[in-house]
Amino acid sequence: MIGVFVGSLLGAMAFGMPIAFALLISSVALMYFLGIFDSQIIAQNLITGADNFPLMAIPFFMLAGELMNAGGLSRRIVEMAMTMVGHIRGGLGYVAIIASVLFASLSGSAVADTAALGAILIPMMVKSGYEVNRSSGLIAAGGIIAPIIPPSIGFIIFGVASGVSITKLFMAGIVPGLLLAVGLTVTWAIVARKDKVKVQPRKSFKEIFISIRQGIWALFLPAIIIGGLKFGLFTPTEAAVVAAVYALFVGLVIYRELKVKDLFRVFVHAGKMTSVVMFLVAAALVSSWLITVANLPNEVIGLLEPFMEHPLLLLIAINLLVILIGTAMDMTPTILILTPVLMPIVEHAGIDPVYFGVLFILNNAIGLLTPPVGTVLNVMCGISKISMEDIMKGIWPFLLVEVIVLILLIVFPSLVMVPLEWFTA
Repeated sequence: MIGVFVGSLLGAMAFGMPIAFALLISSVALMYFLGIFDSQIIAQNLITGADNFPLMAIPFFMLAGELMNAGGLSRRIVEMAMTMVGHIRGGLGYVAIIASVLFASLSGSAVADTAALGAILIPMMVKSGYEVNRSSGLIAAGGIIAPIIPPSIGFIIFGVASGVSITKLFMAGIVPGLLLAVGLTVTWAIVARKDKVKVQPRKSFKEIFISIRQGIWALFLPAIIIGGLKFGLFTPTEAAVVAAVYALFVGLVIYRELKVKDLFRVFVHAGKMTSVVMFLVAAALVSSWLITVANLPNEVIGLLEPFMEHPLLLLIAINLLVILIGTAMDMTPTILILTPVLMPIVEHAGIDPVYFGVLFILNNAIGLLTPPVGTVLNVMCGISKISMEDIMKGIWPFLLVEVIVLILLIVFPSLVMVPLEWFTA
């Protein structure tokens, strides 16, 4: 069964078929193998897979991201970071890291954050004399903070597929996301200390105050989302609606950069991105249903039985598997295919599902930076107009430190669980 499913999936992908259609092909192949083929089952699971209240958070967070870009919130975040650290040697790199964290707390999409930040900062960094490969690598590495810090689209998809509390996943991701930012900061300080680049002029206190005053509206949004979730004011799905409405209000009324005539274009673009993700989710949930019907989780549990008494070794084995798969498959289908397989194993071994979810999503986020499929990597290559080989030369120190953060979280679970207890108290 595993051979039929994996073989048909990889075979369809090898022919260049989009992943969503490849998942449907592999589902059909598995249904024929099990002798239960029925086209109505596929159609029914496609519809019911997408007809899920928590998944409504995805289009609203994507819309919020589009509204923030069009309404000037994203640009003001970069300008605010620039006034604070732009004058330091390597300052634009620190600006990229700070902006990555702030962007991550607003949209939850690694690809969207990388594209927005890269379009703003790469021309500035190149003009100031920064090495383009390294600069692109830093921004790409910073982009994957988005699936870890709330509101994370990855956590939403994992929560839907696993039944784990999305709110708890959001709260558990805060410290690991900040650890990624700290790791990138230290690494940038090391690799960029000898670069001879143009330093931005130091801003006056008046300029800093003006920048913070203009950017404060953007900073209110993550505070509203995290505070609302912590105190139970709204669910993650409702938080997404709040984010979209807030971004619309600030763009139209406060900054006045977003015009009514622009709304149609913004909504259409957000709708197109949502349709791609949701069709992928629906196709993957068909596969997830068949994986459960075929009893594949129990088959995998049998294979991993020797590791069940040693949770640390089990986590290492699972994460090595996810890293390998992440080089060939995008984040969303990986989450939706592997979650129903791995969750019974994790629960059987007594591993906390929220803790596992953080490790799993972080590992999948790292997969966005690994060739040849790495989506964030390909987006950054397009923005910087460099080859995959060139960006890999610049990204490896940052990719290495993010893997080190993953290892630390595996070895020291308290880095996730202790903050989680505080945030959910």
